[in-house]
Amino acid sequence: MKELDAQQITETVARLCVEANRQLPQDLEACIRCKTGEETNPLGKGILQDICANMGAARELQIPVCQDTGMAVIFAEVGQEVHISGSFEEAVNRGVAKGYTEGLLRCSVAADPLRRGNTGDNTPAVLHTRLVPGDTLRLTVAPKGFGSENMSRLSMLTPAASEQDLIDFVADTMRQAGSNPCPPVVLGVGIGGDFELCALLAKKALCRPVSQPNADPYYAELERKMRDAVNALDIGPQGFGGDVTCLSLAIEQYPTHIAGLPVAVNVGCHVTRHASAVL
Repeated sequence: MKELDAQQITETVARLCVEANRQLPQDLEACIRCKTGEETNPLGKGILQDICANMGAARELQIPVCQDTGMAVIFAEVGQEVHISGSFEEAVNRGVAKGYTEGLLRCSVAADPLRRGNTGDNTPAVLHTRLVPGDTLRLTVAPKGFGSENMSRLSMLTPAASEQDLIDFVADTMRQAGSNPCPPVVLGVGIGGDFELCALLAKKALCRPVSQPNADPYYAELERKMRDAVNALDIGPQGFGGDVTCLSLAIEQYPTHIAGLPVAVNVGCHVTRHASAVL
């Protein structure tokens, strides 16, 4: 049995909150720089060049890459042979509070969904915990801005839906979103499970490296078809038209009921951030 002190979790979460907000994953940054060279719309190309300059400035000045430093979403894979001394959930939220206040990140969490009021430290986090084999704890912090989150959609399709129906649903999600999620976007698509699981799959898909296609060739090809359909919309960088509307699209799938076909699209802006650590 491996012992982990709750304070170690707090310090790790705090560090990841700051790291994720200041620097994009290397493969996503490389993708944006590559797409800058592929964009044929002069205005779109100029916007992508500005985005690249912004990423460089954030790294040099050690400031957030976007002013919306998001709601902290935490994925925790807890090894079954790990024992945590202290409250795990409290340790995570203390880490979010420490990272956001000491890291001078914008605190954007409303204390109540209807009566509002800011919590002042960006807590509580949205925490997804899964027990896995082993003696390690893997933490992934994925700050989620709501300009893109607000454009996400879920549909309970029926098994009669065709592959093209799924492609059309994803494309229509971006057609409706337009410039609101600050394109170019990263799209996470969840297929299967039930109502809540397909949404979680879509959020989880946003944390997959953009350079890594689905392990199943069928779904990898469907990812390409969906991405191409979105890029054909001519929304372009920041909605001014162009070839690059979708930087990357990832599908996560799960078995489902014979009577259903849940599909969710979680929209991420070009600042789709996440950082991980293993304890």
